Amino acid sequence: MGSFVSQPLEPVKDVAPPEVASSANPAPVIAPGAPTSPAEVPLFNNCWSCRVLSGSGLIGAGGYVYWVARKPMKLGYPPGPGTIAQMVFGISIACWGVVILSDPKGKAFRAG
Repeated sequence: MGSFVSQPLEPVKDVAPPEVASSANPAPVIAPGAPTSPAEVPLFNNCWSCRVLSGSGLIGAGGYVYWVARKPMKLGYPPGPGTIAQMVFGISIACWGVVILSDPKGKAFRAG
């Protein structure tokens, strides 16, 4: 399904210490793990199946958190600050799931 685990990892190259030279322009030292070019493939690819699974899971989790906070209000208890905070948190989780599903920057791809 295009997961990151099924793809082989490239070994990390160790950078040798620069030799002492009298040149006016020494070569720049590149830290290991630093991106070398903007065209480099990201470590975690956002495949469509991963987005659907995580987005729908977050929407479900947010709905559950909101529903649990709303249940005492249906029984007639007045909402306190903690209940309101729990409802806002549940809505926030669900909105995060919608953002993952909608892919606003268009960086997702279909694995297939």
